[in-house]
Amino acid sequence: MDLIDRMLEHDRWATSLLLELSRDLTDDQLDRVFDIGHETLRATFDHMIFNVAGWTASMAGQVNDPDLLTHQADRSVADLIDRHDRSYDAFAAVSRRVRDEQRLDDTFVDHFGERPKYGGSIAHIIMHNAEHRTEVLHILKRLGLEDLPEIDLLLWEHTVLNA
Repeated sequence: MDLIDRMLEHDRWATSLLLELSRDLTDDQLDRVFDIGHETLRATFDHMIFNVAGWTASMAGQVNDPDLLTHQADRSVADLIDRHDRSYDAFAAVSRRVRDEQRLDDTFVDHFGERPKYGGSIAHIIMHNAEHRTEVLHILKRLGLEDLPEIDLLLWEHTVLNA
């Protein structure tokens, strides 16, 4: 497994795990306002998914898919999970294609009209998710969830990948 695959698989797994942990939360819990992230758990997840979809569409040179890109604060966790799965499938496919074609240092036109490199954008998306997962864990703890999982990459590799 190369570095891109390792980072993609960990990123997908970690966000999926936190979404699954949130499945049984009430709407009140999902929408409770905190002084971190995008203020609510639902909005923070929605922001993460929205960004994966948006950057993927830019990297793929595609017209933005309104279903993937619409911020919908009233989405159920099941819908967030579905959107995460679909947007991450597309992100991983574009990332692997760019890697396989050895184009990580090539550029594309993003939604700001800038020309970032694919490799930097892939890393940015993964790191962006990691930052927000820290906020999600903080919110889950403040909501009273106990025994929250450790989701760092090395622990994932040891417990999940090598299982």
